[in-house]
Amino acid sequence: MNYKPIFCFLLLIFSIDLNAQIDSILSRITFEMDYRFRVEQDWNSVKSDGTLRDNRSRLRYRLRTGATYEKNWYAFGLRIRTGDPNKQQDPQLTLGKGLKEFGTLPIGFEKAFFQIEKKTFKAWFGKNTYPFEKNNELFWSDNVFPEGIMVQKQINLQSNFLNKIKLTAGHFIIASNNTSFFDDAYFQGLQTSLISTGERVKVFPSIYFLRNIPDIPDGSHSFLLNYTIMHFGTKIKPLKDKLLRVKFDYYHNIENYAQNNNILSSLVDQKSGYTLGLQYGKKGTKSDWFFKVTYGNLERYSVLDYMAQNDWARWDYSSFNSPDGRLSNFQGAEFVVAYSLTDKITLVSKYYIVEQLIPYGTSKETGQRIRFDIDIKI
Repeated sequence: MNYKPIFCFLLLIFSIDLNAQIDSILSRITFEMDYRFRVEQDWNSVKSDGTLRDNRSRLRYRLRTGATYEKNWYAFGLRIRTGDPNKQQDPQLTLGKGLKEFGTLPIGFEKAFFQIEKKTFKAWFGKNTYPFEKNNELFWSDNVFPEGIMVQKQINLQSNFLNKIKLTAGHFIIASNNTSFFDDAYFQGLQTSLISTGERVKVFPSIYFLRNIPDIPDGSHSFLLNYTIMHFGTKIKPLKDKLLRVKFDYYHNIENYAQNNNILSSLVDQKSGYTLGLQYGKKGTKSDWFFKVTYGNLERYSVLDYMAQNDWARWDYSSFNSPDGRLSNFQGAEFVVAYSLTDKITLVSKYYIVEQLIPYGTSKETGQRIRFDIDIKI
């Protein structure tokens, strides 16, 4: 008996079935990629000793790409990006800086997670997007992706005003000390989000626990510190059919540092802060315009400075051999104008002006910065 036709037939069936399985898997994967090119100028940046930092011009860029596999009630996701691996706040690279005459680029994973989502319950494990509601990056940078566990429960209501409630909790490890969980440097959060019908009003009171936190990042610290930060945030859409938003945050660290001899006496009570924002318009569709202004006043220990944004000024921990920013203990403003050339390309201009609240030396630090970005989604 000639088995060759039978073998070929079975091979064909296997091939068709394998291709069908591959197509089924690929249909469940969502790919993403984006690129940013930036022109940036800094000037009028006073140091703590009263001298001026040199004016600085930079050309910068960022590339990110990732994929998410979703099936039924679970998903796997990952994303990689350019950026200094020791600088979690900033994925941008500066042209010509430290890359050894056109050398290769530093690239790392910013997301790697397993997620469960079923009806009104959601949880993820691993490294993922900051899960708590926020209005800006003045408490937590969009570029900092915490590692740990998050759970969220949504409660849908039948009220004429209150549409739903979201309860979010998480435990995230900043630095493991290879002993018990509670000896790690860690961050915990609890948040209740109250959302009105039509999402005209969102209110999200929260409490954040930061424990065993180094005073200086990247191993140069001299002591550890605890933060317990109460947060009240809100977003309001005052006009039903208009793209106007008003945003407000208040932070207060309830820890008592009066007996901590490691903290300067001028800073022991510097534990509160607030932000106020006004925005109009939207981005992402051809010919869209977007405008935003944000004022921030954040005392030294109202936030953890090296987890917050490092966009507003050139202040960092470079004198302690760390590239991380130290953006607290300041007041200032951000002005943003954006225009979407296409559905995938947006032009963004940002201007910042800041001044220190409590000087660390003889003078208050200051700074001014302007940026022009081209954001491209692929």
